[in-house]
Amino acid sequence: MSHDLFEAAKSAMAKAHAPYSKFPVGAAIRCDDGRVFAGANIEVISFPEGWCAETTALGHYVMAGGGNITEIAVIAEKKAKCTPCGGCRQRLAEFASPDTPLHLCDDTGVVETVRLKDIFPYGFEAEALK
Repeated sequence: MSHDLFEAAKSAMAKAHAPYSKFPVGAAIRCDDGRVFAGANIEVISFPEGWCAETTALGHYVMAGGGNITEIAVIAEKKAKCTPCGGCRQRLAEFASPDTPLHLCDDTGVVETVRLKDIFPYGFEAEALK
């Protein structure tokens, strides 16, 4: 993983709006053309109606036209190796392949890299709805 993906996730985490949980999270997605899309969690008073960092990053990714996701990084201020929540695992699985590397970070860099299918082995696949 290039250091810039980690830095994008960390920079996004610094912009998180987490006044209720006090749990800032950042995520970054890289496409095969080199573009990086980052996002932070954003909470609202009607908890838990906010959205996660991965969701924000995916929103930027989709609005920019998408592409082939080659790697993902996630960082949380208060937890090393923070994995995406269940909902975000499904969201990521919609756009990334099961073998996409997911980099779990702390404030210094990548702590562990797993494949998306390792943290979401039985996710719904679009083919199941056909």
